[in-house]
Amino acid sequence: MEENEPSVNLKSKKIKDYFLEFAMLFLAVTLGFFAESYREHLSDKSHERQLVRSLVEDLKSDTATIQLSIDFRAKKWKMIDSLMVLLESKQIKGNEGELYYFGRRLVRNFTFQSNERTLSQLDNSGAAGTIQNVKAMNGIIAYRKLVEIINKNQDDERLERQNAFPVLSRMFSPFEFNRMMTPTGVYRSMGNPALRTYDEALQQDLAFWAHQIKGSAYLIEGRLGLLKKQAKELIVLLEMEYELN
Repeated sequence: MEENEPSVNLKSKKIKDYFLEFAMLFLAVTLGFFAESYREHLSDKSHERQLVRSLVEDLKSDTATIQLSIDFRAKKWKMIDSLMVLLESKQIKGNEGELYYFGRRLVRNFTFQSNERTLSQLDNSGAAGTIQNVKAMNGIIAYRKLVEIINKNQDDERLERQNAFPVLSRMFSPFEFNRMMTPTGVYRSMGNPALRTYDEALQQDLAFWAHQIKGSAYLIEGRLGLLKKQAKELIVLLEMEYELN
C-alpha cells in the first residue's frame, strides 16, 4: 500500500497541472477576444467620428447652396410679379423689350442639389448602421426627408417650366432671344423688338404658366428656408454629440 501512494499523488498532480494549463489557456483566449473586440470598438468609433466630421462639411456646403437658391427664387417671383402686371395691363406695345426679358428669364432656374457625398458613401457601403448616436441619426433622417420633398417640388417646377416653352416659342422671336444671350447671362433687348404674335389668348397662357412657376418658386423658397434651419441645427447637434470642436 505504501508503494502505491506516490503513484496516486503523481496522478493527482498531473490532473491539477492539466486543469491549470486549460484554465490559463482559456483565460488567454478570453482576454485576447476581449482585447480584439475593444480594438474593433475603438476603430468603429473612430470611423464613425470621421464620417460625422465629413457629414458636417457636407451640411455646411448645403447651407451655402441653399442660400443661393433662396436668393434666386426670391428675385424670380418678384420678376414674375412684374411680368404679370405687364400682361394684365395689356400695355404690350412699347414694352416688348421688358416682355422679352421677363419671358426669357421665366424658364431659367437654380436647382438646389444636396451634397450627399458622405450619406451616399454610407448607403453604397452598407454601413448605414455606423452612426450609433440616436439623436444624430434621427436628425439625419429628418433632414434627408425634407431634401426628398424639395426634390419632388423641384421636379414639379421643372414640368411647369417645360410647359411654358411652347408658349414662349410661339410668342417670341428665337433670334432676339439669341441676341440677348451672352456668356455671362441674359440681358435686356436693345429697344423694343416686335413679338411674333400679339395674340391675347397666348398672353393669357403665358400668364397662367408664370403664375404656376411663381407658386412653385414661393413654395420651394419657404421649404429651403426650413432646410437651412435644419442643416444649421444638425451641425450644432453633431458637433456637440461627437465633440468635434
